[in-house]
Amino acid sequence: MTGINALFLLTGLLLFISVLASTISARLGLPLLLLFLGVGMLAGEDGPGGIVFEDFFIASLIAQAALSVILLDGGLRTRVSSFRVALKPAAVLATWGVVGTAALLGVFATWILDVDWRLGLLLAAIVGSTDAAAVFALLRNSGVRLNERVQATLEIESGANDPMAILLVTALVGTLLEPERASLGGFVWLLVSQLGLGAVLGLAGGWVLARLMARLTLPEGLYALLILSGGTLVFAATNLLNGSGFLAVYLAGVVVGNRRTHATEHVLRVMDGLAWLAQAGMFVVLGLLVTPSHLFEHGLQALAMAVFLMLVARPLAVLIGLAPFRYKRNELAYVSWVGLRGAVPVVLAIVPVVMGVPDSQLLFNVAFAVVLLSLLVQGATVPLAARWLKVEVPPRDEPRDKREVWVGDEAAVDLLEYCVAGGSRAEGRHPDSVADEFPGEDVRCVALVRARRLHPLTAHTRMIPGDSVWFVAPDAIADQIARLFGGTGGELSANASFFGEFVVDPECLAGDLADAYGLSIAEQERRLSVGALMLARLGRAAVVGDRVEIGAFTLTVREMSDRGVITAAGLKCPPFGA
Repeated sequence: MTGINALFLLTGLLLFISVLASTISARLGLPLLLLFLGVGMLAGEDGPGGIVFEDFFIASLIAQAALSVILLDGGLRTRVSSFRVALKPAAVLATWGVVGTAALLGVFATWILDVDWRLGLLLAAIVGSTDAAAVFALLRNSGVRLNERVQATLEIESGANDPMAILLVTALVGTLLEPERASLGGFVWLLVSQLGLGAVLGLAGGWVLARLMARLTLPEGLYALLILSGGTLVFAATNLLNGSGFLAVYLAGVVVGNRRTHATEHVLRVMDGLAWLAQAGMFVVLGLLVTPSHLFEHGLQALAMAVFLMLVARPLAVLIGLAPFRYKRNELAYVSWVGLRGAVPVVLAIVPVVMGVPDSQLLFNVAFAVVLLSLLVQGATVPLAARWLKVEVPPRDEPRDKREVWVGDEAAVDLLEYCVAGGSRAEGRHPDSVADEFPGEDVRCVALVRARRLHPLTAHTRMIPGDSVWFVAPDAIADQIARLFGGTGGELSANASFFGEFVVDPECLAGDLADAYGLSIAEQERRLSVGALMLARLGRAAVVGDRVEIGAFTLTVREMSDRGVITAAGLKCPPFGA
């Protein structure tokens, strides 16, 4: 019992320290995952903790279980609408991107490490894929809002590229251990089974879980357990059938997350905590597994490989893969830069060690060093690069908080919280007067919080800056209500420098807009709506923030529906006298 309790004490202590370390993450500008990794390394045999942990099999088991939870949570938070703009390009990066990156890096690794070309390619294949845990965590907690095309491309790619990486690693390990049994047919079949079974079983499993969550009546705490256990079943069953469990559990999460039920919000809250636990535990264990002193034995070669990967191999693979999809140069640069490496390459590096591949410890140490450098350099610059490359868009006008109160199996009431900003149109008004702005909609104030206390609503109540006001209102108009509460000077002031000074109805004729502002457009374009004109000039699916230049004027996509229809455009005029 003493040994078991000591293990519990050690596990709890490491996770406790990791969570406390997260409080300094933002101050240092370091990715949180890197701090978890650092805690594990400090607790390891070369650190003050002195813990000797060398069980690669147990580490791989823990990491794969954690990754399945992280991918399930990532899928639950991925909107189907993001597939509209990024499915094809992300699929190209998840296949060709991994192969192209591995091929270029493999040649460089063979030369820089002076090893057999198969070993060089194996090392490149290990670090050739982006990591879902790192991408989901850093993009969603970086504090910047990327344009949907860039964010969806990176997230879908990271969630779907594991099958190709696993395929390459498996095939190359086979050529090293049993070269006589390696064949092109076996390679193709492995690819088809990984992708095909992963997609089919993931979608089917997600459909079953979504139906169960909608139809079953369970204690509130059991819904998240239902989804977690169901996702684990999908992951394990797909792996047993030689499919990609990682792809399957991600797609299962996408299906469940996009079918809203009375339990969805609760599941998301619980899964968020479980995903953080999985990330913390996984990176602490991987940190324990590595011996930092061994990393320095090939530190210069690992540094050279990381630089080549970040500045040559990944960018070239992205440029070639996304060439047909008309991405802008700044978007291509950002997608190239945020090719984050994390837990998946480390887990893949464990495979050759467990299989007994010669020089596999060298592969593990170099791959781990590349991951460290990627998290340190690329991970720490995610927000800075977004601003520098201008791929971020201003924060949306949206409620500060949103809750769903389900009053039946198919009926829910939306509770929306707004904070009154100084100079906003809401300041000085009675809360009930907000309903006057939305005739035909059921908008009612249910609570006003002032100085952290519930404030009584009377006929003489007036909203002042800092008030927190709760409304029952349809979610469809949540963002429109937010414009009444935000920013000094009305609804356009906060985003005018980005979207433009005027809001344009995308259904109006482009010819009418041209006549009103003296714009010069072709005769055939005058008969198009403004929205159709923008899509024609863009030549691709639009996202919020896309811009079309018309002479000295700029039309910017301001709002879009979930179906990809432009619902509002901004018009930016040239500076006076320009």
